[in-house]
Amino acid sequence: MSNNSSVVLGLAQMSMQEDEASNLSKAIEMIEGAAKFGAEIVCLPELFASRYFPQEKDAKNDAQTIPGPITESLSRCARKNSVCLVGGSIFEKEHDKTYNTSVVFDNKGKILGKYRKVHIPQDESFYEQNYFVSGKEYKVFNTSKAKIGVLICFDQWYPEPARALRLLGSQILFYPTAIGNVKGIEQMEGDWKESWIAVQRGHAISNGMIISAVNRVGAEGRMKFWGSSFVCDEFGKILAKAGGKEEILVVKCDLNLGEEVEEGWGFLRNRKPATYGNLIR
Repeated sequence: MSNNSSVVLGLAQMSMQEDEASNLSKAIEMIEGAAKFGAEIVCLPELFASRYFPQEKDAKNDAQTIPGPITESLSRCARKNSVCLVGGSIFEKEHDKTYNTSVVFDNKGKILGKYRKVHIPQDESFYEQNYFVSGKEYKVFNTSKAKIGVLICFDQWYPEPARALRLLGSQILFYPTAIGNVKGIEQMEGDWKESWIAVQRGHAISNGMIISAVNRVGAEGRMKFWGSSFVCDEFGKILAKAGGKEEILVVKCDLNLGEEVEEGWGFLRNRKPATYGNLIR
């Protein structure tokens, strides 16, 4: 990993069509666009190669192997553009199980590893347990620019995965995402988008870690994905936020701020793990 104190992130907020090839082509164009504006680490949205099929209980969608055609295309793109790449997530098949999986590439196109979504929702229009088996571990990937962690969408609402990745050394946490409003479902508990942003800012602050949330956008069935992809710094300040249309965000981040937050506030060094036993019961 480089000793540089800054890194430039690229967020590809995109809408999806029925055709996988079209989605993959658009993703590659957006990665190239982010690279041209100086992005060093680029991230795609959750399940970027397809429509959001889990809004139906029994949709037909083909799972992919890793490595496979999609990851081979992403690898070539990362190498060609000299960017580290968080490949959103894809519908992965391994033996008799299927997962929601993010693949991470270095700037030479090498696969550094993959993360399988741990927290799987099962609600109206989010029937993901019909399709995905839960992953079992959290990983930090050592890129040439920073140590990064990856979680996926519903993982956003849980503090434990973010803290686990920070304790493993992550400086930046990426959340490939597919979230929005659902026609016919009233947001009785409050504004979903405001809470979505707030909880992730909280993860940034309590862990002294940069957060990058990369959402999809557009209408699909009953779903209207709200976009609003954003990057916040290690004390929760939003550095840049997208609107509700397709957009490439390119954001420069200071990697030293996390150390300053920890030095000043001591959120990590003042932890009391011996009192946290109930968290794993």
